[in-house]
Amino acid sequence: MKTDCFENRELSWLRFNKRVLEEAQAESNPLLERLGFTAIFQSNLDEFFRVRVGNLLRKEQEDPKKKDSISKMTPKKQLKAISDEVRALAPARDAVYHEIMGALRRHGLEQVSMQSATPAEQVMLSDWFKREIRPVSLPVVIDKGKPFPFLRDRVLYIVLRLESKSGIRMGILPVSDQCQRMIRLGSGGRFILSEDVILAYAHTVFGNSRVTDRTILRVTRSASIMPEDIGELRTGDYRTDMEIMLQERKRLPAVRMELSETFYEPAVEYLCKQLGITKSQVFYAKAPLELSFVYECKHLVQDPSLQFERMVPQKSAMVLENRSMFSQIRKKDILLSYPYESIRPFLRLLDEAADDPAVLSIQITLYRMARDSRVIAALCEAAGRGKQVTALTELRARFDEDGNIEWAKALERAGVHVIYGPVDYKVHSKLLLITRRNRGKIESFTQIGTGNYNEKTAAIYTDYCLMTSDPALAADAEHVFDSLRENRIPEAQQELLVAPHGLLPRVLDMIDEEIRYAEAGEAAYIGLRMNGLCDKIIMKKLIEASCAGVRIELLVRGVCCLIPRIEGQTENIEVRSIVGRYLEHGRVYIFGTPDRMKVYLGSADFMPRNTRKRVEICAPVCDEALQLRLYQEFKLQFADPVKARYRTADGEYHLPEGGNPAENSQEELHRAAYKRAHEAEQSAAQE
Repeated sequence: MKTDCFENRELSWLRFNKRVLEEAQAESNPLLERLGFTAIFQSNLDEFFRVRVGNLLRKEQEDPKKKDSISKMTPKKQLKAISDEVRALAPARDAVYHEIMGALRRHGLEQVSMQSATPAEQVMLSDWFKREIRPVSLPVVIDKGKPFPFLRDRVLYIVLRLESKSGIRMGILPVSDQCQRMIRLGSGGRFILSEDVILAYAHTVFGNSRVTDRTILRVTRSASIMPEDIGELRTGDYRTDMEIMLQERKRLPAVRMELSETFYEPAVEYLCKQLGITKSQVFYAKAPLELSFVYECKHLVQDPSLQFERMVPQKSAMVLENRSMFSQIRKKDILLSYPYESIRPFLRLLDEAADDPAVLSIQITLYRMARDSRVIAALCEAAGRGKQVTALTELRARFDEDGNIEWAKALERAGVHVIYGPVDYKVHSKLLLITRRNRGKIESFTQIGTGNYNEKTAAIYTDYCLMTSDPALAADAEHVFDSLRENRIPEAQQELLVAPHGLLPRVLDMIDEEIRYAEAGEAAYIGLRMNGLCDKIIMKKLIEASCAGVRIELLVRGVCCLIPRIEGQTENIEVRSIVGRYLEHGRVYIFGTPDRMKVYLGSADFMPRNTRKRVEICAPVCDEALQLRLYQEFKLQFADPVKARYRTADGEYHLPEGGNPAENSQEELHRAAYKRAHEAEQSAAQE
């Protein structure tokens, strides 16, 4: 049994991704949804290697003896542990993928190999290769004296071992992204992947050489580069420098090589040498190396039992359709819960702000936006109508940088004042401030969220959106925007918890307050819901609170470096994690028992990057009814008998046994939203 209360951050993340894989293995989930979880598992792992493993390899070069502050592991030890864990998960991933595809065959969906294709299909595929692949795929022969080609990040390549009169060589043929990935065989659900076809016919491209071995290869490259790596501005323009940085990131070193089959060992060693990696960074897979195609499978079969029952985001019972959002928020605070409730009231607020002549200004922080963003459209419309619109567009939202650069350009063209904030601190907050003139007086409306201003993710991520006319919160929000416009880090505020200066101290103070209640013999409670927990200062304070007798419940979806239930240290701490049909994304902090609790919601997880390295905003929820609702929803999820995996003192997570599927908390919250919406409609009809 563990006696150390802390777990390494990277290994904790791998535990989270294992929970994602367990959803693929769960027979209670519909088959196509299980297939989707295999793709999520893989894309998660891709990002993990690009970012976290890339960072560790960089640290190993720069300071190999520097130990992780939580687990005291050197970069080398962490990389070894990661490699071991990923190799342990690979057989389970391969097995569940083939199990699911085998089960789907009975429903008419079948992935075909070249061996299982009919003679007529093989003729068609041969023609397809000549017509569609050969013209767009340029083969490369690797021989003595020839430079090794640059292999792009996460692109599939066919690699052949060639034997000819001139000796043994290697041939590489890319799987072009200009070609269709899934090739349908007829009108049913039979399909084959393009890489399997190319693998079968690639030998025809390399003349008279005899093919003695072949495989599919995929390289993952590091994404460990940030604007601070640029140093002094190269062009004098921050956005242009970001564009330069993104081009540089495409050519960063390889961190992983995946192969579809075993391959000639000297050839593997040669590839490792050319890519600058070791054999420990080579991984083999029996499932396809890239799984994003599985989402298209939903269009090939029309059996409703293969997918989750459709659940539509409901109208908020707090919002009336026939009254302006301003008048309703002025009357009472409004809380939206995505995806159970629709994002439409928030979009209405923006649209009304754009159209209302009394609105003077709109200020907003933007982190990740939808491809066809109604939020951006409303901001552009507002600027076109003469409003003062300021949009802080965070260009460092990882892997959304290109999109955010284009949105920044579009906003500027529309007349929006675009800012980027402090150079060394990401602005991760979800903050909106609208200023309006009402009967000669200035009034303000503030919105604080746990999730991005993104209509797409609002339908699949669980998040909260608080809209209020509280003047104290508006005053704090105005100070934050004033700082950001001047590229300054915001100071601590009166009501809002604002990182990096004003969140951590206030959180520690509220934990200390619960400790004092416990030491006085009174009931003390802390409930935290978030995506990640690895801030050691906070974790040590939570251990102190546990030792004092404070009851602590942690609902942490992803990384959790604190191990509960260790006698004399964390015995009063319970940790649960929910991985389900929706991605748990909301951050809610509850301090105190229901009769005296303080409740906050916002953008910050309890991780050093959030508490100390980013601009984050968390707001107090002052309305008692909303406080109670958030508390009840937290307790409902914490007690989920189906999906709330509980953590034990050995660090492992366990699914509850014998839970009633009808009590799945995400589905319960959807039913509650349906009920609230139905009752509101009935009440409106009676009036």
